[in-house]
Formats: sequence, structure tokens, C-alpha cells
Amino acid sequence: MKLAHGLHLAYCTNIHRGETWEQTFDNLKRHSLAVKERVAPNRSYAIGLRLGAASARELCDAKVRTDFQRWLERNDCYVFTINGFPYGQFHGTRVKEQVYAPDWTSPERLEYTQQLFDILAEIVPEGVAGSVSTVPVSFKEFMKEPRQEATARANLWRCVEHLEKLSRRTGRDLHLGLEPEPLCHLETTPETVAFFERMRADRPGDLRLEPHLGVNYDCCHLAVEFESATTSLEKLRTEHIRLSKLHLSSALRIQPTPQVRQALHGFADDTYLHQVIARDVHGKLTRYKDLPEALALHNHLPPALDDEWRIHFHVPLHCQPTELFATTTDHLTQTLDWLKGHSKACSHLEMETYTWEVMPAELKRRTVVEQLVGEYEWCLKELGQRGLGPV
Repeated sequence: MKLAHGLHLAYCTNIHRGETWEQTFDNLKRHSLAVKERVAPNRSYAIGLRLGAASARELCDAKVRTDFQRWLERNDCYVFTINGFPYGQFHGTRVKEQVYAPDWTSPERLEYTQQLFDILAEIVPEGVAGSVSTVPVSFKEFMKEPRQEATARANLWRCVEHLEKLSRRTGRDLHLGLEPEPLCHLETTPETVAFFERMRADRPGDLRLEPHLGVNYDCCHLAVEFESATTSLEKLRTEHIRLSKLHLSSALRIQPTPQVRQALHGFADDTYLHQVIARDVHGKLTRYKDLPEALALHNHLPPALDDEWRIHFHVPLHCQPTELFATTTDHLTQTLDWLKGHSKACSHLEMETYTWEVMPAELKRRTVVEQLVGEYEWCLKELGQRGLGPV
């Protein structure tokens, strides 16, 4: 939906299972319209579209795309952003680290991302920028040799070239957002800044990079890194790195007592990767690839009661702390505080709690539509308090 200062807010439809365009479209008709009826019945409603490679290929068909555009118009909906992170199947199977494949070292990732922009350039409303979020280059384990990053940078430059030509032809403002994530090639803000410096060094003076390649700042991911939202966002701004999109998301935060570690087994699913970063009383960070690994190792260690764990598990924005679990909502609200003072820095806001299917039962007492409505209510209240609410 349209917010003050030219901002746009949507939820990401990667919460719904579906890989073909038929399945994706059915989710929009069944779930997204039901949410619209609850949160924006009489105003234009924005959709944060997730398209995997299979559905993107189908939507490239002119007739299929025209039918979709007419549906958007009839229902007073519009698309301003696409989640182009997961290339293949995202629900109902073991995803884990394969969510980063193919990565930016591969021609498949480049072709898929260009295809997403070709679609977006046709459907994004006039006067509204269009963004696509993507993997943070690769997963650290995949990157064995320096030449792999050089290949990835070259592919990203090819994408920038495509976006510049497409933007010039269509008059649309199109930009790609790399999404830093724990244990990925771009994990922290300093790593991200250094990567953009290397991108610039590849083509000194090329002015196409800044408008077309930026960062999708995921609040959950950077909170897991124990970063300060204010410091990170300000660093990206001063380094002239475009904020392509803000993912409004929250992570788990716990103290690893025996009781809490036992309860955490309910979050250790077989589908997604749930990276863990632990900080001890001296500020030292220890990284674990996945929650089951962290739990298994600590079963043989004495309780580190003064440690804090942050876990890459997207929890609902309106989720209240319990006796055992807290969240990183403070990082999210700090991000919104920063946005209040820099409302022109990023116009794309997207709620992204994709873990609905794998949440423990106590977090799934609502239907998926009710959960999404709850997230909108929380988010719109917080935005409204900062003068960033709907117009």
C-alpha cells in the first residue's frame, strides 16, 4: 500500500507454497485478496511478489502477463517488488544452503534475474520504482577461489547493464538489491561495503552502478549479526550504496539455558537453514551453520548462561516475548526510527515472515491470513507513530 513520503509497503508472498505460475496466482487470489479486504479494502494494495524460475518463465508469456495485469487493475492491486532470492522450490522440501544456488557465479542466476526485471518493467505502475531482491552473491562455503567472486562481479555488472538499458527504454527506475545474510559471502555491513568497493574498482567512473545495484536490508539478518541498525544504515548511506528495499523482519533471541535449548528443538526444522550467532560476555562472536548443529554441540558443554544467541528464524512481527524466547524487534524499530529521519533513502518496505509452515504450533494458532493481518496491524501502527503511515 502507499504510505507517506512515497513509501510502499507489502508482505512477501514467499510465505505461500507454490512454484508454478498457476499456484502462485491462486495464492494471490485466495490469500492476498483476503488480506487486502482486511487491511486495505478501499485503497490500492501493493503485492510483494515471489517468483521462482519456473513461474517467471511462464509469466514471460505476453498473454499470461496481460491476464495478470488486468487482474491487478480489477482488484486495485499493484506490484512494486519481486523476491528473486529462491530460484527453485522453496516450501515442502529440504532447502537449507541450496537456497543460494544457483548463485551469482552462474549464468542461470543472471538470466533468471534479468527475466524478473523484464516482467517487472511491464507491470510496475508508472512513476513507481521496481526492485528485485537477490542472494548475497553466494554462500561462503560455495566460494572456494578468488576467481569465483570475480565471475560474480562480472555477472552483476552484466545485470546492471541490462537494467540501465531496460530503464532507459521503459522510463522505469529499476534496481537490484543484494541481501546480506549470516554465513553468506555478503554477511555483514563491512563485508558489503568492501564488495561494492571492488565492484566500483572493476569499472572506475561507471555511474550505472549506484542507481541499479544496492542492498536489500533484512532486519532479521543484520540483527542476528549483532549489528546496530542505525550504524549499518548510515554506513550504507554515506558510502552511496542504494537501499533497494527494507525487509521488515525479526529474529529469535535467547539465552541458551538447558530449558531454552530443549525448547529450541521446536524451531530446528528440516527445510530451512537457521544460522546461529552466539555472543559471549566479552563480545566474542561464534557462528554455527544451523540450529541443530549449535544445539548438538552445546549438549556436551556446560550452560553458558551469560551468552546470547541470535537465530535466523523469521518470527511474526507482532510476536511477544515469552519466558523462554525474545526477539530482535528492537533492531526493526531502530530501522524504522532511522527511516523516519531519512524517508527518501528507501521507498520499498516488505514484511517477510516466510517460515509459516515450519513454525512451532504455539506460533500457528492463527490462519496464515490472520497472521498476515496481525503483521500489518503491528507494522502500520509503528509506521504511523513515526509519521510514515498510509496516505
